[in-house]
Amino acid sequence: MTKIIDIKMDLPVSAEELARKIKYLIVNKHATGVANYRRIFGPRYADSMGMTIEDLEEKAKKLSSGDFNSLLVALAAKISQTPQQFIEQLNRSDIEWCLIDDPDNEKTYKFTRHNPEKIKGSATINPHEGKKGIKAVEKAVSEYGFKSIYVSGFLSKIEASNRKNYPFYAKALELGVPVIIYTTMNYNTSLPMDIGHPIHIDKIAMDFPELKILASCGGWPWVPDLVGIARRHRNVYIDTSSHRPKYLATQGSGFEMLLQFGNTLLQDRILFGSGIGDLGLSIQTVIEEIDALPIKDDVKEKWFYKNAVTFFGEN
Repeated sequence: MTKIIDIKMDLPVSAEELARKIKYLIVNKHATGVANYRRIFGPRYADSMGMTIEDLEEKAKKLSSGDFNSLLVALAAKISQTPQQFIEQLNRSDIEWCLIDDPDNEKTYKFTRHNPEKIKGSATINPHEGKKGIKAVEKAVSEYGFKSIYVSGFLSKIEASNRKNYPFYAKALELGVPVIIYTTMNYNTSLPMDIGHPIHIDKIAMDFPELKILASCGGWPWVPDLVGIARRHRNVYIDTSSHRPKYLATQGSGFEMLLQFGNTLLQDRILFGSGIGDLGLSIQTVIEEIDALPIKDDVKEKWFYKNAVTFFGEN
């Protein structure tokens, strides 16, 4: 098995954090922007804890808030990971190192300290903080050793091509680190669906032709647009994180063009990112499903490892 670099590994959450997330989906199921996430992710979380989402809703009605919290924490403890368990998972899967991010860069840094060679950080930006945000990114890269910056329209609620983000792109170029950009639709109906459209990367790549840019999450459902942008700009790379790999080769999935070009003309610019937190799968399952895709063996080695080495300037 080839070596692997996972550029979109989710930072493990504690049982308390996971319990809060599940409780929010249950208690606020009718809130604007929440219903879709409850419908899509709620049953997955509940099932992993040995319950159904309906069971948990009934518990929420019958128990006091404190007792319901205690129940959720006890259930979440079954699927949460300690740092050591997380590292053991990486070792079992032949992952040389992984990249993690969180809206709280200090939290990301704290977790990387458990194994700095195995766990690397990506600095999530807040474009609304201006100079303060720039200093935070500079600290994350220069002092904490973070390997990239992460730009998410889902978090910031502005498009990646918004001029508020441009000082961060300039700083990334100055610091010599690549930029990873959230590039897919979202289910939050209080946000525009196309806030993560790949067309925003076209503008950024035009204005920063020397900046390495990774379009994360594969651009779905605008995959052909993203493929076109990657063909236009040699500095644009793609990962397919947060989409179950076995469905990428399914006719009608929308990923047909990415697989075609990722096996040929763009084979040097596809990176492996698991995004297992969204998928509810083990990292080993995601790796096996990528390995089973109808792409050439030498191309799989590029996807899993070699392209990430190039992207992060390690060769």
